[in-house]
Amino acid sequence: MVYYFKVIIMGKIKYLFKRIIKMDYKNMFKIAKDIGKKINKNYIVILIDMIKCGLKYKAGYYDYQEFEFYNLNKEERKTYLTRGKNNEIVKRFNDKTSFHKFENKVEFNKIFNKYLKRNWMVLENNNYNEFEKFLKENKAIIVKPIDDEGGHGVEKFVYDTSTDCKQIYNKLLENNQLLVEECIKQHEKMDERYNKSRNTMRMFTFYKDGESYFLQAVLKIGNGGVVDNFSSGGMYTYVSSDGDVYVDAIDREDNIYTKHPISGEKIVGFKVPMFKEAVELVKECSKIVPEIAYVGWDVAISEEGPVIVEGNCFPGVYQVKPSLVDKKEGLIPKYNEIMRIF
Repeated sequence: MVYYFKVIIMGKIKYLFKRIIKMDYKNMFKIAKDIGKKINKNYIVILIDMIKCGLKYKAGYYDYQEFEFYNLNKEERKTYLTRGKNNEIVKRFNDKTSFHKFENKVEFNKIFNKYLKRNWMVLENNNYNEFEKFLKENKAIIVKPIDDEGGHGVEKFVYDTSTDCKQIYNKLLENNQLLVEECIKQHEKMDERYNKSRNTMRMFTFYKDGESYFLQAVLKIGNGGVVDNFSSGGMYTYVSSDGDVYVDAIDREDNIYTKHPISGEKIVGFKVPMFKEAVELVKECSKIVPEIAYVGWDVAISEEGPVIVEGNCFPGVYQVKPSLVDKKEGLIPKYNEIMRIF
C-alpha cells in the first residue's frame, strides 16, 4: 500500500515538474484574468486554484478553462478527463514503438486499406504520369503531408480542362504534400451540415482482452475551410449512442452555435446517418493493431457507408462543456468501468 501511494505521489510530482518547464505562463495568466473577469473573482485566486487542480487532477490551464473547473465542486472535478490523465491512458495502453503505424499516413493507409474505400497514391519525384492519370480519373482529390496533423497542409483540388496538372504536381512535391487521395463524396445529410469540408466523426475505441469497446463519438463540422478540424476553424458537438446530436456546437474560441453560421442547419437534433454501422466499423478496426488499445478514429459517412479517414494513437480530449448540459459529469466514470485505471 505504501509503495502504491509513493508511485501515485511521484507520478504527480513528475507531471507537475514537466508542466512547470513547458508552461506558457503568459497565456496561463491571460486565461486566469479572463476567467476572473467572467466570474468576478481576483485572478490570483483563480491561479491558485489552477495550480491545485494541476496537482490533484492533472489539469492544465486549458483543461481548467475548457471544462469550467471554476464552476465545479470537488466531486464533479474528479469525473473529468484532463489532458494529464489522458496522457496516462496513452502511456499505459498504447505501445509507443507502434505509434508510427498511425502517425505515418502512408503506413496507416496500407494497414487499414480495406476500410478506406477510396483510391490513394504517394507522390514521388518520377511518377508525374501516374499522378496526372489519378487526378483526371478521380476528378476531385485531397492532398496532405504524410506526417502532419490537425488538418495542416490539407488541400483540395478539382480537375477540369484548364487544370495544369504539372504545376500542381511540382507544388505538392515542393510542399511535401505527398499523400494524394480520392475525395470522399459524403452522404447528403452530412453535406447539408456544411458542404465545403468533409464533416467527420472522431470515434473513440478501447481494445482489451480480445474485446473492442466503443467509448464515444464527436461530430466535427467545417466552418469556412476545407477541413473540419477544431484547430483549423471548425466546430464540434457530441453524438449519443443512438447517433443523435444532443448538444450545441463549440469552436476553438469558445463560441457556441445552435445553428451552423453558413448553412443555417440546426445543430441539436441532427441524426448521423449509418451511425451503428460506423460504430461496428471502428470496433473492427480496433482489433487490427491491438498494441495500440486506445484510438480516436476519424470516420466519414460516404454515400455508400462509413469509411475510415485516419486513426489517432494519441487521441485528444473531448468532453461536453458543463454549462451546456444539466448533469456535470465527465468521461472518467465511463472510461473507468472499462479501463480500471483511475
